[in-house]
Formats: sequence, structure tokens, C-alpha cells
Amino acid sequence: MRLHLLLLLSLCGAGPTAAALSFSLRGNWSICNGNGSLELPGAVPGCVHSALFQQGLIQDSYYRFNDLNYRWVSLDNWTYSKEFKIPFEISKWQKVNLVLEGVDTVSKILFNKVTIGETDNMFNRYSFDITNVIRDVNSIELRFQSAVLYAAQQSKAHTRYWVPPDCPPLVQKGECHVNFVRKEQCSFSWDWGPSFPTQGIWKDVRIEAYNICHLNYFTFSPIYDKSAQEWNLEIESTFDVVSSKPVGGQVIIAIPKLQTQQMYNIELQPGRRIVELFVNISKNITVETWWPHGHGNQTGYNMTVLFELDGGLNIEKSAKVYFRTVELIEEPIKGSPGLSFYFKINGFPIFLKGSNWIPADSFQDRVTSELLQRLLQSVVDANMNTLRVWGGGIYEQDEFYELCDELGIMVWQDFMFACALYPTDQGFLDSVRAEVAYQIKRLKSHPSIIIWSGNNENEAALMMNWYHINFTDRPTYIKDYVTLYVKNIRELVLAGDKSRPFITSSPTNGAETVAEGWVSQNPNSNYFGDVHFYDYISDCWNWKVFPKARFASEYGYQSWPSFSTLEKVSSTEDWSFNSKFSLHRQHHADGNKQMLHQAGLHFKLPQSTDPLRTFKDTIYLTQVMQAQCVKTETEFYLRSRSEIVDQQGHTMGALYWQLNDIWQAPSWASLEYGGKWKMLHYFAQNFFAPLLPVGFENENVFYIYGVSDLHLDYKMTLTVRVHTWSFLEPVCSRVTEHFVMKAGEAVCLYEEPVSEMLRRCGNCTRESCVVSFYLSADHKLQSPANYHFLSSLKEAMGLCKAQITGASLNPTLCSQIYREEIPNPKKVTSVSKALASLSALVLEQQYLGLPWQPPGLAGRSCVNLVPVAALGRFLEQLGGHHLSAR
Repeated sequence: MRLHLLLLLSLCGAGPTAAALSFSLRGNWSICNGNGSLELPGAVPGCVHSALFQQGLIQDSYYRFNDLNYRWVSLDNWTYSKEFKIPFEISKWQKVNLVLEGVDTVSKILFNKVTIGETDNMFNRYSFDITNVIRDVNSIELRFQSAVLYAAQQSKAHTRYWVPPDCPPLVQKGECHVNFVRKEQCSFSWDWGPSFPTQGIWKDVRIEAYNICHLNYFTFSPIYDKSAQEWNLEIESTFDVVSSKPVGGQVIIAIPKLQTQQMYNIELQPGRRIVELFVNISKNITVETWWPHGHGNQTGYNMTVLFELDGGLNIEKSAKVYFRTVELIEEPIKGSPGLSFYFKINGFPIFLKGSNWIPADSFQDRVTSELLQRLLQSVVDANMNTLRVWGGGIYEQDEFYELCDELGIMVWQDFMFACALYPTDQGFLDSVRAEVAYQIKRLKSHPSIIIWSGNNENEAALMMNWYHINFTDRPTYIKDYVTLYVKNIRELVLAGDKSRPFITSSPTNGAETVAEGWVSQNPNSNYFGDVHFYDYISDCWNWKVFPKARFASEYGYQSWPSFSTLEKVSSTEDWSFNSKFSLHRQHHADGNKQMLHQAGLHFKLPQSTDPLRTFKDTIYLTQVMQAQCVKTETEFYLRSRSEIVDQQGHTMGALYWQLNDIWQAPSWASLEYGGKWKMLHYFAQNFFAPLLPVGFENENVFYIYGVSDLHLDYKMTLTVRVHTWSFLEPVCSRVTEHFVMKAGEAVCLYEEPVSEMLRRCGNCTRESCVVSFYLSADHKLQSPANYHFLSSLKEAMGLCKAQITGASLNPTLCSQIYREEIPNPKKVTSVSKALASLSALVLEQQYLGLPWQPPGLAGRSCVNLVPVAALGRFLEQLGGHHLSAR
């Protein structure tokens, strides 16, 4: 048994007393089930499922049908226990606390067989006074109650009226009454995830001992004073003063790179005390601000705060401070009813482009630093600047927000309520208030978080009557809604964090929702706030289907993950689109049919005589369909930012659903479980580029808009090319006169009737030709090449089948592609036929997950030698295009 002794706050000066001692109880614990028939070792942090798997008592929970096979784990009541020796003299410390950073979820805690407290909230931090019960040798027990059974009991006890929904749809194969327990809501199942209501200690648990006083919380917010044109820093510190007398002293705050050092005298009275300090940054000092990815640097400043207190007690904290302002602009728009809904960062309007984040795994002990870094790096690599942390998951771990700060990823932060109505009895509200107050303190110092949102879709669920509530009962539910999100959560946000805006829900009508008494008759209005939009039946290539809203915070289409990902959790009998496994993994009603319907509108569905080939081709095709659908919809939002059409427009955000996967199954994600890029993510890298031409048709006229996320105006040209499907070289090309592309705008640059374009380009027909186009500024700046299909691909004529071999692309060229040394295009004509289908190879390679090795191995083709991203960049710089040739 090993205890990790950590000196958190060391003694400074000659005083006889250290500020605090802390040691962690993480590591090996004992776990047993409810009747004591099963006992096993388990790790903390961790959960019961992980412990069972690590001991070989269960298989991988994600394998085949194990989400059903292992329901018994969540329905049992488990106990975590540990015996340990204290490595210091207890008598020398005035106060000793047991601190639990994260308990999942409902438990009774016994310390040396004395009940010291209970937990009922996965999202809260708990601290219990154990001064009078701790000894040299100790025992600790956390007796968990099944969250599923607890939620059912709480629901049954709520007899005054029904709080819907009772259970998730049957297709989700989940558990009921999740809205009655403060736990990760999607752990009871979702339409993209399994049901694994975990039990365990999912964050650190430790013992803290201190004298005189202890710093419990330390947080801060940079504030910009517009009138004085200077930065200030608000610092809040919460102390537990155990001295019987007031504790006096000084606080010294230093930010060296800003030439700032300020000193304050303080006096702490016995009890729980809050110290608020106000630091002024001289306006003569240049403060570099934090910017989102693609808009500037993420400059931060090291700060130290030293508390020199009576009795030789010194407490020092260090942190990185970022300076940025955020404003949510809701104001009238000329030519349109309603209000705008967009964000200004440091006074600059920014189009939010990105996706929605869900938990990276059902089992949080599997979410490593490496995985977080891989997923978040993929966000910026795809030119995104925003993630919405969705309200049905968890408040992410500290490292997630730190990485977002460093990478420049803006975070739209939901509170953890989703797709349900919730009770408002006093016990529930007390738990929620503690949760919200704690999360605000923990997270408010992060510049990446730009908005708090009260919940996901609950205003819409209530006002659009998802749960078929009698009209006469609606006032009761509206009262509960306002009580929870306005009188409690909003009140706590306004008191605890003045540095960023708050909205009650997503979607919501923002200021209009407030004006209508905190709920709107139509929370999904195109004239206010943000919208969520899903339509799997209408043709996704038809941009007229999509809402010309102020902000699109959810939209998307499903696809299957690649075969290499599915293969790890399935067996041979599962490998067909209509297998029991494929139907089981699909948690969205009719999802598999909807994918094939959408794909069949524009692609030939696979009809191989080989069942495995058909399965692989089908899941490949769902990725093609998803990528093209989300591309079309996103580009519609991008080009709608600067215009009002039929009184609608000024769209200033596009966050598709969803970024990542929680397991290996069909979903709306662009990153598969573990982080592998789907085809959509490769597409996103282009359609979220800072400079992009967007093409579309209206009434048989072809238009191209220029979309700029740049901060400067540029003099540019637009090149429009028409190609036949069978050859890479364009059959005709047109370059516009120079024009000025305005910063942060979307404007129409080009229009031409399709019939005239086809006549101009010789023998072209809609079926035989395709259009590509790109923006360039004197060879110094160039957009990705974009494309426009003139017909469905199932009607296209002249498509080539990809037949790339080692002979087609010689080793020298392979090596150049690998090193991203782009050769002169004129010298690549000998492999033009290979290049004509190289884009199909790019998609094929990423789909199959084929391995690649450094060049030099004889007989290997570029398929196996070169990373997908390098192939893609090679194509772009040669003027090739991501066109499927399957």
C-alpha cells in the first residue's frame, strides 16, 4: 500500500508551520458487490466496469452486445474500500479534511466506520471534516447505490406530477429516469451512445491537513474597462480560517512581463472567508490579447500570488492569465425582423466554426492526455475555432480547457442538462446550486470559454411539447423551467462570473426569449438566437432545405465508422449492413435506412456479390454521403453571413453535430472512436478554411461566393475551371478581374447560367463535367480548391476506377509527396492518369485505414507509403480535387 505524499503549499520564511499537507488516496482500492460474493482490486481514479475488465472478469464493454450483457454491473450496489496509514502526526494539525474531486455518483461515505457524509452529484467537489475521526491507521468506505435504481426511486417519490421523459426510446436500449440524478446524462444511453451508468471514484480523492487557515479556491477574471481603456484583474480567494483569532497579513501579486506588482493588506476573520482583490494593469503597458485559432496568438502571462500571513504562514499560487473580451451582440438588423446573434472577441466579429463535443468515452479513466491532445489537435487541424461542450455529457477535465486555451479553441459551455424536464424539489436544487457554483469557480479563468448555456434543447422540448404534456399543465412546467435555469443557474452565473454572457438554453431566441418570460413560443426561430436543424429525408444537396438562421449550433448527418474501427468490436457474422450487430449499434430510429436513402439520391448503392465487400463499400458510402451533406449545409451557412435574403440571414456560426465518438458505432461524428478522421473531417479542413470560394446553383444559374475569415482585405482573383470526369486537365478555364475580398465577409463574386458554361466549354454536359474553383492573391495566398457537381454522381459519365500501383507513381514522386516537396506540375504529366484518380485513392486510403511506411521499400505503392493528408495537399497544390472516382 503506497501513499503519495505531496507537499502542496510549502513553507516560505522561518515560520514553524507549513501551510498545508496533502496526500492522495489514488491507487489500489478494494471493490465488492452488494452481497459480497465478488471482491476485486480496482484503481482510483476508475470505475467498476474498468476494474472488472482489468481483472479479466468481463470482456471489453464495447465488444458486440456487451452493453446489454453487462447491465448487471450498473444495477448492483458496489463498495469501494481502502485501509491506509497516515504518514504525519495528526495532533500537529488543527483541521483535516477528506476531499473528493469526483464521485460517480450516489454514495454514503464511512471513515473509520463513522458515516461522515453522502454524495449525489457526479459534477460536484465534496469536502468532509474528518478531524475528530482520523487516526494513525484508517479505513475508508464509499458505499455506492446504483444510479439507475436511485433515479427510479427519486422519480417514484416525485408524486405531485410527472416529470418527463420516463425512459429513452427503445432503440437506444437505455435506462430510465436519468433526469432525476445529477450524473452524466448520456451514461443512461443516447442516440449515438451506449448505456453504461458507471459507479466509482472518477477523480482524485485526498486528505488535506492544515493549521491557521487554508486556501480552498483561487480564481480570477480579466476585465477590460472601456472608458479607461485599461485592463484589470479580479481575483477571488476562498479561505477556511481555523484560527480562533483573526489572521492578518499581506498579499503580493506579480505579473512580471506586464511590469505589474501590487501589494494588499488583508485580515481574515475566523470561519469561511472570501478575499476579493482588484489588480490594475497600467495602460502604458501593452497587453497582448488571447485570440481564437486562425485569428491571432494565444498569449498568456505568468502570475504569482503570495499570501504572507501571521505565524509565518506563506501560501503561494501561480497561474497563467489570458486577456480577452467577449460580447454576444443582439441588435436590430436592417431589412430583417428580429435580432443578430454573434460574438465579438476583443471587439472583432468572429464567425464561430466548428463542432459539438461529447464525452470521449463512457469510462473516463480511459480518457488519457494523449487522447485529448489528439482530438483537440484535430479540431485546429481542420481549421475550426469553436467547440460546444454539449449539456448531456460532463464538465470536462481541467486539461481539456487548458488545451483549448493553448490551441485557441473557443468553448460554448452548456450546463449538464439535456433533452428532458427536471424536478425542482429543494434537495435537487441544492445539489444543482453546489454543482454550478463549483464549476463556475473551476472554469471561469479559462479564456477559451466564451459563453455559458443553461441546457441543451429543454426550452424547445417544453415549448414544442416533445413529451405531449396537457396544455393546462404547461404553466407548472414553465415555472419549474424558470426556477431551475433562471432563478438558480442564471443567478449563480451572474454572481460568480461577469466576464462572459449567459443564455438559458440552446436553441434559444436569446433576448427575445427573455422578453417572452424566459421561454419562447418558437425557440428555433430563424430571426433570433441559435437553431438546431436535422432533416434526413430531404435531399441534402439542395441548399434551400436549410434554415437561413442567425446561428446554427447543431446540424448534421450520420455515417458509419470505418471497417478497421468496427472490426475491433465485432466478429465475422456481424459484417453486413443488416446484421443483428449493425441494427443493435444503430441507436437512432431508422438511422441505417436514412443513410441509405440519402446516399441513394446521388450515388449508386453497392451491389457486390461478396457480402463483406458490400458491407465495406456501404459504410464507405455513408461517409461519402455524410461528408458531402455537411459540406453543402456548412457552406450555405458560411455564405449567408453578410446578406439578408427574404428577411433572413446574417448567419454567424456553424457548429455541426458532432465532433467525436463515445464508442464504435454509427453516429454524426467526424472523428471515429479513438480519433481517426472520417471523410467529413478531411472535408471540414477545406470548408472551414480561412479563405474559401463557395459554389451553388439557383434557378440554373451557377454562383460563387467568396468567404473570408481573414482580418485584412486582399486583392484577389477567382479561377473557375470545368473538367471532364475522365481527365485531370480542365477543358476550359476563366480567371476574373482583380477584386478586393473584404475581411470577415461573404460576397457574390461570380454568376453564370449553367447552360452558357456548358456551351463555352465545348462538349460538356451536366453528366460529363464538373466545376472547380479557387481564390488566389498574387500567389501569396490561395484558398483550397472547391468544386460543384453539375449532376448526381450516379449519373456522372466518364468516372475512372482507381487503379494506382507502384509503377503508376514512381518512387521519386512518392518520396516527394511524402516530404511534401511539390514538383513542377508540368513534369508530372507522365502520371496524369494516375493523378486523375488519386483523389479517390485519398478517400479509399483513409476509409480502409491502410498502413503507410517511409518511402524506400521496393515494390510498395504510394497507397502504402504516404499519409492521407500529404496526398491531399499534393493534389490541392497541383490543382487536383477531392472527387470520388468509385
